[in-house]
Amino acid sequence: MRDPVSRAARMIPPSGIRRFFDLVQTMDDVISLGVGEPDFSTPWKAIDACMVALEQGQTSYTSNRGMPALREQIADDLARDFGLCYDPETEMIITTGVSEGLDIAIRAVTDPGDEVLVAQPSYVSYAPCVTLAGGVPVPVPCLERDRFRLVPDQLTERVTPRTKALIMNFPNNPTGGVMTASDLKAVADVVEDHDLVLLSDEVYSELSYEQAHVPAATIGTLRERTITLNGFSKAYAMTGWRIGYLCAPPELADAALKIHQYVMLCAPSMGQVAALAALRSAKAEKDAMIEAYRLRRNLFVEGLNRAGLVCHMPEGAFYAFPSIESTGLTDVEFAEQLLAEEHVAVVPGSVFGEGGAGHVRCAYAVSHEDLVEAVNRIERFIASLADRPALAIEARQPVT
Repeated sequence: MRDPVSRAARMIPPSGIRRFFDLVQTMDDVISLGVGEPDFSTPWKAIDACMVALEQGQTSYTSNRGMPALREQIADDLARDFGLCYDPETEMIITTGVSEGLDIAIRAVTDPGDEVLVAQPSYVSYAPCVTLAGGVPVPVPCLERDRFRLVPDQLTERVTPRTKALIMNFPNNPTGGVMTASDLKAVADVVEDHDLVLLSDEVYSELSYEQAHVPAATIGTLRERTITLNGFSKAYAMTGWRIGYLCAPPELADAALKIHQYVMLCAPSMGQVAALAALRSAKAEKDAMIEAYRLRRNLFVEGLNRAGLVCHMPEGAFYAFPSIESTGLTDVEFAEQLLAEEHVAVVPGSVFGEGGAGHVRCAYAVSHEDLVEAVNRIERFIASLADRPALAIEARQPVT
């Protein structure tokens, strides 16, 4: 039998996040800071609206673009909150989570052999989705010295005649970095000069602590070349509902819609009902969750620095990204040993790209009590490293 597996499928790695998540499932008394999922429940008004819709038999397909009422509400909120204006009839698609939105956006703009720049560290699915679309992912490092922002020099160095698009995610998973309007303007100049398409994943837009989020599509003329991706998983604690949305100029939106029609048809109707209710009725619950994340961030990051891990204060999302280089361990070794010895799960930074090496991602979307205990365990683990033979640490080879 010929090799039944495609080259593209062979080229993409399994998720490094899920590897640690699967390990956690086999252990007791684990505090998991590994998976980026809110520990809050979905706001009750969203759940109640879904149950009412189910009782009324609203279980059919919606239009390919999604429920008109939901699209209209999203358009109203984007215009009011961010000054970002899209036509809900021609420039918006409700997707099955931001993940599907990202996939169809990449496929809508990528031809075989096209190079797609990926700002890294980045969420683990970006580069594999480019590969599956026949493109070539090209990492663009966002460095700690730049507070993990995307800077134009790093971008320009990696543009070639084959470069088609740029994918970026701010506020960022895994670093918590954000981009100001001036940061985005500098990137916009490069994008426009080289005639690139911008795919901007803004699912953490509501979780921006020190300053209001600035959508990329509001900068200069970027709107005409930007696909904006967003959703309900993070801000509204609706991960399992799988509702996201894609906004773009009609030509780009129509291209993505054709792919959406064939691979998904429409997002789950019950989830769309719940998302609409969340937008209309759950602002207070959303704001309370965001404030809780801010307080947890302050507690956790201060604890990490006190324990001896250098960690910048993340300005968005709900992740801390401390450097573990002072321990003498690789990020993989640190994560594996911390899990085995202290039952705290974190994710090695290298799974988010080469720029993440030497760091670990810690999701502080867990309870205050668990964060306090996690800090205590991490501090104990780091203290224990000092008692181990220095030769053993120096002799370790990086894990590949």
